[in-house]
Amino acid sequence: MKARRHQRILDIIRVQPVRTQEELADVLAREGISVTQATISRDIKELQLIKAPVGDGTYRYTIPADRSIEDINKRVRRIFREVAISIEDSENIIVIKTLEGAAQAVAAVLDDLAWPEVVGSLAGDDTIFLIVKPTQCVHEVMARLNRFRM
Repeated sequence: MKARRHQRILDIIRVQPVRTQEELADVLAREGISVTQATISRDIKELQLIKAPVGDGTYRYTIPADRSIEDINKRVRRIFREVAISIEDSENIIVIKTLEGAAQAVAAVLDDLAWPEVVGSLAGDDTIFLIVKPTQCVHEVMARLNRFRM
């Protein structure tokens, strides 16, 4: 699944230097994710990864520090349309059900939004808990999340 692969790519480049598309494909293959060079190229473009100097004359893939909120919103919208199944609330917790294996990718893009009302998120395989504070903001956050699904 694309959302899960995208999340793995982001996780990989955050913790280890990846200098080429081939290196990235090799790391993914070791994790059981088989991809073509064309797929890696599309993923890099969709994730808007850039190459940054490492300091020894080489470059590595990284996430741009100046991502605009509109870019993040587009990504959340796309992922939500692909994998979000339902959104419900209970007191100050919003529960988002996703397709199997997609919850962590969705939680990561929600975390990127840095909404001040969202204290944090907890993601399993197909379920995300968003903790909202104060409780009165739950309906506003729910409305924003539901707009991503349209």
